[in-house]
Amino acid sequence: MKRIVGLLVVLGVGLMPLRAQTTRAIRQLEQQRNELKEQIAASETLLQSTKKDVKSQLADLALITGQIDERQKYLNTIESDVQTIQQEVDRLQVELSHLETELADKKAKYERSVKYMYRNKSIQEKLMFIFSAENLTQMYRRMRYVREYADFQRLQGIQVQRKQQQVTAKQRTLVASRKAKEELLAQGEAEKQKLQEQEQQRKTLVASLQKKQRSLQSELNKQRKSANKLNAQIDRLIEIEIEKARKREEERKAAEARRLAEEKRLAEARAAEARRKEAARTETSGSKEVAPTPAAPKMDTYKVDSDDRTLVSSFEKNRGALPVPITGPYVIVGHYGQYDVPGLRNVRLDNKGIDIKGQAGANARAIFDGEVSAIFQYNGLTNVLVRHGNYISVYCNLQSVQVQKGSKIHTRDIIGKIHTNAEGNTILHFQLRKETAKLNPEVWIRR
Repeated sequence: MKRIVGLLVVLGVGLMPLRAQTTRAIRQLEQQRNELKEQIAASETLLQSTKKDVKSQLADLALITGQIDERQKYLNTIESDVQTIQQEVDRLQVELSHLETELADKKAKYERSVKYMYRNKSIQEKLMFIFSAENLTQMYRRMRYVREYADFQRLQGIQVQRKQQQVTAKQRTLVASRKAKEELLAQGEAEKQKLQEQEQQRKTLVASLQKKQRSLQSELNKQRKSANKLNAQIDRLIEIEIEKARKREEERKAAEARRLAEEKRLAEARAAEARRKEAARTETSGSKEVAPTPAAPKMDTYKVDSDDRTLVSSFEKNRGALPVPITGPYVIVGHYGQYDVPGLRNVRLDNKGIDIKGQAGANARAIFDGEVSAIFQYNGLTNVLVRHGNYISVYCNLQSVQVQKGSKIHTRDIIGKIHTNAEGNTILHFQLRKETAKLNPEVWIRR
């Protein structure tokens, strides 16, 4: 009987996780898609300019391109999830076939046992079978056989019931997975339609800008010169910050050297005093033994400041998980590095950071704990440098700031309000450096 109870417990527990794994996987995929979908919906609130001048059209082209990139990323995610769910559907189908085969087998066995019990159902027949035994030992065995066969029949019925429940649960999971796949395919078709519409808008803008090639080059040269001046100022301030850090390290080393020299002097003085006392004792006792000279204390190696070391380690561990440095809906309209603008001839951009467009009134926020190392003005706007150990984040085009030089700030703390220009564009220029080395911020922030 204990064996029967144990088997029932195993069957009951085995049924519980049947749908859990598939359901959890679908939920995770859905959560990731929802995050991207929300980002796309939020970015669609960032309107294009109604002006037709080259500067405004360039900004609109960057916005549309950024939105297309976001939507293409969403479409890629949908296609990947459809493949994942199809693999899950195939797996569930195989498992369902196995379960249905097992169910048919158990039903057949149960049917045979029921027929056998039906043929030998009367109490009289069972009693005759038991009492017709030749001796007591055989009678006991026949009683035990009758009881165990009855238990076996009940177990067969329970197993059939449990297996039927497993088949039903697997069928529901399979139906849910197929439904999720169908919904995803429908979303994908809708997103493809929107993507085509945006591609057409971009083509229209590109065609308009191609007709203004001279004005376009003039505007790009103007923007390039302005960016070069800004980057030169950022480079200068970062070099100053690195020089300060170098001097702080030299001062730290010098202070450490002075401390070690003082400890060595005191140790030598104590050793000399000990030798003098030992010599006095030896002279008094008549012994000529000379006390050994104690070894000089070992010089400590220079250690990096523990706070900076911890900060740098934490910063590097958060690669790919740092928050976007802007509040509210956003679109990345300028990527890091050198790249050509699709559709425009001889238009190659070189960005030392990324440009993020947000809503009017959006704020710049810190991507990590750190200290404000510099605040400077350029073209009437404010720019802020925040040091995170030997990493430095740069926030440009701020209308006003809420921090001061030397301020200690934490992740997501507001640094300042981003400027909205005459064309209605609210764009944060953001850079990330490791000392003088320029880094791609998109690799570090969570998207």
